[in-house]
Amino acid sequence: MKRLLLAAVAASVVAAALPVHHASAQTMRIGLREDPDILDPTLARTYVGRIVFASLCDKLFDIDKDLNIVPQLATGFKWDDSRTLTITLREGVKFHDGETMDANAVAYSLNRHLTMQGSFRRGEINAMDRVEVVDPKTVRIHLKVAFAPFLAQLTDRAGMVVSPKAAEAAGRDFGLKPVCAGPFRFVERVAQDRIVVERFPDYWDKENVHLDRIIYLPIPDSTVRLANLQSGALELTETISATDIPAVQRNPRLRVAMGDELGSQSITFNIANGDRAKAPIGQHAKVRQAFDLAIDRATIIQVVYDGHFAPTAQAVPPSSPYYVRSLAPPTRDVARARALLREAGVATPVKVELTVPNNPDMRQVGEVIQAMAAEAGFEV
Repeated sequence: MKRLLLAAVAASVVAAALPVHHASAQTMRIGLREDPDILDPTLARTYVGRIVFASLCDKLFDIDKDLNIVPQLATGFKWDDSRTLTITLREGVKFHDGETMDANAVAYSLNRHLTMQGSFRRGEINAMDRVEVVDPKTVRIHLKVAFAPFLAQLTDRAGMVVSPKAAEAAGRDFGLKPVCAGPFRFVERVAQDRIVVERFPDYWDKENVHLDRIIYLPIPDSTVRLANLQSGALELTETISATDIPAVQRNPRLRVAMGDELGSQSITFNIANGDRAKAPIGQHAKVRQAFDLAIDRATIIQVVYDGHFAPTAQAVPPSSPYYVRSLAPPTRDVARARALLREAGVATPVKVELTVPNNPDMRQVGEVIQAMAAEAGFEV
């Protein structure tokens, strides 16, 4: 696969209703842009699923507001050498079923992420060779090769620790009633309607949990989501449309929080996976280069996102210490794009099938790309 980065999510936008007078002070209703997929951290894929997992499943490590890696279920780590990572674990942590979270549970979870059929975590931690249980509060991870991003992978779903007892009992149905070590435990789920979690009384950091219950409500339409927030049917929405920011800012009962996010939007090209890879854009680098030059990232961001994102050619935001200032996306050049298609010897218009998520802003991104690419000799 080849990837073309379009926009860094330089503005992660959430909106909250203030103050919370319209619901119990112990209950928060959160609007999600879609219904998450399976609530099993090994098998899950969706972005919004991460938001629910934040209440259910603590991770070995987390990322703070300054993008630093900080311990969560771990208390610390040490690289013994470039391929050996030793992690110390927090004491007194219980799973929602009352079982103890220890080194054996961590080893079980990491091996489950690595080997379970259908795991979406395998590709994230496949540099791992084996996990050694040193003692009940220490694990040592041996890598096949030196892999700098490995620790960062443990700040996401690959670092979530599940109850071995519950996972073994449920098998592939674990996602129907997940059992982890987070601040809230699973209560119920009604597909396309709600996910309910309640405070776990034995949580290791319970003094910092101030809600009794969270209800996650999938509302795909951003306009409806915002209307629910404005009417008091929600206390929080995990994202709003960038074009709705002015309306929220004008409302004294609402507050917008914006900040840099470790996220990006991109196009992935199929160059070697089945018959669909045999299309011109999958077989010719010059065709892909032409497609890249046909796109004006800044215009897409201005038209669709009201200018709140940043054009990019890399997967980290400008505030990241790993951002390379000299690595900028190319300027749109339709004439050069057409020349590259001639050099590739392909007939125009070059047909391209572009698949986008079924939500309003991404459909609009697709339509803008469709119009831009047509000027360079593509039929998207």
